[in-house]
Amino acid sequence: MTTRIALVGGNGKLGGIIHQVIDELDGFEVTAVLGSRSDLSELDGADVVVDASTPAVSIDVVRAAIERGLNVLVGTSGWSAERIALVRPLVEAAGTGVVFIPNFSLGSVIGSAIAAASSRFFPFAEIVEAHRDTKIDSPSGTAVRTAELIAAARATPVEAPYADQRARGQQVASVPVHSLRRPGVVAKQEAILSGPGESLTIVHDTTDPAAAYAAGIAIAVRNVLDVRGVVVGLESFIDIGIGSPQAASSGPVAEEGTPGQVARVTSA
Repeated sequence: MTTRIALVGGNGKLGGIIHQVIDELDGFEVTAVLGSRSDLSELDGADVVVDASTPAVSIDVVRAAIERGLNVLVGTSGWSAERIALVRPLVEAAGTGVVFIPNFSLGSVIGSAIAAASSRFFPFAEIVEAHRDTKIDSPSGTAVRTAELIAAARATPVEAPYADQRARGQQVASVPVHSLRRPGVVAKQEAILSGPGESLTIVHDTTDPAAAYAAGIAIAVRNVLDVRGVVVGLESFIDIGIGSPQAASSGPVAEEGTPGQVARVTSA
């Protein structure tokens, strides 16, 4: 039996990568490709919806899928814990499932888990993320997810002096997040943990999105149809083996073996 997928945002960068991955998966077929301005009635006839649209459109896509009793895999950025909370009652009432994946990269997921597990031992934590200048939203969904995981792992908020000043970044779950938007970069995140006399920096750098996201997309697509309720993060479907707690809303790295990305941990 083939699972029919309606792909929203299929003509965008991420949507194109998702489409290619699905085409190579046995038992799955993209039967409808929607743009951000498409009529959502085109979701009819699908078994599951995959959303790679824009932050402004994504909420309507998720609601339309829930109304049709369809499970949704959301790869669109911009979904904070607060925004996810708005759709949780709709999902529970409909008995469907929605999976939010801030980042399909296995290296990114592992880096965020390391940052969360390590943050318990450091009073200070900040995140610096960089994406190409065409990325619409900031901070990135990955940075938001990492900050939420750090907060969930700690007994107290991180120390963030002078956080009321705009130059100190946007606080997400008490963690200052700084966003860079510039040409010449694909996606990069640094989680910087500091304590007396030392600091620990966890860096993840995506160099080839198509290669980096493929494995995570395949994992998420294979699992989304069986989900009930709201699931956040690719780590919900894989055993990272780091025992860091999940964020309330939900689930270094060897540099070889994961194509298209580089992850490293540095200490100073």
